[in-house]
Amino acid sequence: MTDDRLIVALDVPDAVSGLALAGTLGDAVGFYKIGLGMLTGGGLALAAELKADHGKRIFLDMKLFDIGATVEAAVRGLARFDIDFLTVHGDPHVVRAAKEGASGSDTRILAVTVLTSLDRADLDESLIRAGDMAEIATARADAAFAAGADGVIASPVETAAIRALPSARGRLIVTPGVRPEGSDPGDQKRIATPADAIAAGADHIVVGRPVWQARDPRAAARAITDTLPA
Repeated sequence: MTDDRLIVALDVPDAVSGLALAGTLGDAVGFYKIGLGMLTGGGLALAAELKADHGKRIFLDMKLFDIGATVEAAVRGLARFDIDFLTVHGDPHVVRAAKEGASGSDTRILAVTVLTSLDRADLDESLIRAGDMAEIATARADAAFAAGADGVIASPVETAAIRALPSARGRLIVTPGVRPEGSDPGDQKRIATPADAIAAGADHIVVGRPVWQARDPRAAARAITDTLPA
């Protein structure tokens, strides 16, 4: 049985590579993330093929940010691809516009809180207000929920605090920055194991390189889902 709590990030160069990887993973994975890096490599075509021909669920990770009218138009166009999740930045005006663009579709809008590749020094460099990283991410999640977000993207470090918010009731938390025990953290700075992320309150975890760089990607995916709490 496929455990859709695991979302595998198809962070490969193009749609041909992505389709080949999905074929290798087979029924071990039912949910895939297609990100901005593959957009010019046929990412939307891959999303459509995986959805229509292979019955997979699709998380389109575009992290949209622009004026409201532009975000609304972009989301309306992307929602035609019958995607399951779509990311936008968690600023309330962006979330509201995205929800308007997704109206009438089944696409769920997920708001990015603070990227999992950032730490406090990165926020300082970007002139983001002072304060604890977890508190900022939790406050951004609360604001995104108030603006209508169906869920948020947050690191494992903030997941428990976000799940405890009254506004988080019935909303999704999708957690990147997840690494199996002993894996290379790569460019992620706020990480946890898959089991710990789910135990903290995440509905879905996103894992990329530890799966597709493994000698046996299918076995690596199965090993991750086998660790997840019931």
